[in-house]
Amino acid sequence: MNDKQKKPQKLRARLPRGFVDRSAADIHATNEMTAKIREVYERYGFDPVETPLFEYTDALGKFLPDSDRPNEGVFSLTDDDDQWMSLRYDLTAPLARHVAENFNEIQLPFRTYRAGYVFRNEKPGPGRFRQFMQFDADTVGSPGVQADAEMCMMMADTMEALGIKRGDYVIRVNNRKVLDGVMEAIGLGGDDKAGQRLNVLRAIDKLDKFGPEGVKLLLGPGRKDESGDFTKGAGLNEEQIDKVLFFVGIKDYAESAAQLGELVAGTANGGEGVNELNTIGALATSAGYGPDRIKIDPSVVRGLEYYTGPVFEAELTFDVTNEKGEKVVFGSVGGGGRYDGLVSRFMGQPVPATGFSIGVSRLMTALKNLGKLGQDDVIAPVLVTVMDGDVESMGRYQRFTQALRNEGIRAEMYQGNWKKFGNQLKYADRRGCPIAIIQGGDERAQGVVQLKDLIEGKRLSGEIEDNASWREARVAQDTVSEADLVAKVKEILAAQAEDRRRAKDV
Repeated sequence: MNDKQKKPQKLRARLPRGFVDRSAADIHATNEMTAKIREVYERYGFDPVETPLFEYTDALGKFLPDSDRPNEGVFSLTDDDDQWMSLRYDLTAPLARHVAENFNEIQLPFRTYRAGYVFRNEKPGPGRFRQFMQFDADTVGSPGVQADAEMCMMMADTMEALGIKRGDYVIRVNNRKVLDGVMEAIGLGGDDKAGQRLNVLRAIDKLDKFGPEGVKLLLGPGRKDESGDFTKGAGLNEEQIDKVLFFVGIKDYAESAAQLGELVAGTANGGEGVNELNTIGALATSAGYGPDRIKIDPSVVRGLEYYTGPVFEAELTFDVTNEKGEKVVFGSVGGGGRYDGLVSRFMGQPVPATGFSIGVSRLMTALKNLGKLGQDDVIAPVLVTVMDGDVESMGRYQRFTQALRNEGIRAEMYQGNWKKFGNQLKYADRRGCPIAIIQGGDERAQGVVQLKDLIEGKRLSGEIEDNASWREARVAQDTVSEADLVAKVKEILAAQAEDRRRAKDV
């Protein structure tokens, strides 16, 4: 066996499919965004709670194991006691388990928020990852529709706290009970009609994409697209179709509420649902949230199979350019509603609950499009360079570094090969360091340090073409006593911050 055969194989570094590494810029932007969301939630009286990434698989509800390895939609494994555990699919099912398990200790109504990663064992695609962050707020134990109305107000306040101005967002509200009433009114109320109801829901969900005429075809015989592919319709007759299109086509709810009430009159829950929508609209209006911010919109159908009452969706209404170069509305960045059945699964008794989930990554993309993220600059650290490697000199450099940190200034002492000073300045340049601090033997003897304003130096170096004049000018460099080091660094950083502010204002 030769040496080449004995050489061990080098491990190949590879990122798992559907997952992504996050950069410092992304993490800072996420922290900036979630801090603003958290401030709104706290102001509304919500408190944080944290649940683990893993739950027993049966606690996740509809994603139950249906084979010896339950990987349909979730990442699962068996514990040492042969029980299946799964990475959480969302943040709501773990909350339901937490409430049920601690029901006798928690104070109802239980108002809480959570931010964290969730995991979907699904096929990844462009912009679709198998790990992503959600930020939820929930109220458990409040049966009244005022809890749903307040969720909508909180979402509107959150959008504005993030810098999304009025007119660029709307919180759209519908009610599962009203849609159930419409289905019952057109003869699709029984269990035997469940499949047809689902086809109607799917057709309504295409309203934004195909318009009323396209949805009419999908509610009826079916629709052929431009490529010739045919989608079978829900098979409704003309009268049924007209009633569904009236419902989802309501633009001014105040004008149409009475007519909608007549349509669902006599159904099991339709009238109650209309009353709930009326109440949400009235509460929102009383609190100063008009239909430009919170709008009753019967075309909202996403997730209606999951919810038991009001449903709401935060939609951004400005245009963006998609990957095909087309102008499209940005769309939904979060949704929620009333889910009175979820905690009840564990309790055997009714436990009302309502909540809202924000898709953090999607909302972050929207904020970047609007130029609303990265405004809070994260300044790279001031670099204390190393000219001498003896213990006494290193101690002085470390003392300078700590003095800056103690005043709240990001600072680091160079940790690489200090003997090549040019490499230290290259490092500072690549890091974007605002200032380099230099003290050689001559400066140490005089008790002074040199400060290089690297930002100003970079700017001026572009204006001075002649190397001799550059050296002669000693641009953006100052010498101060050791005692004045921190004060001078603060002065330079303040001047740099003012330059950035002016550049943004231009």
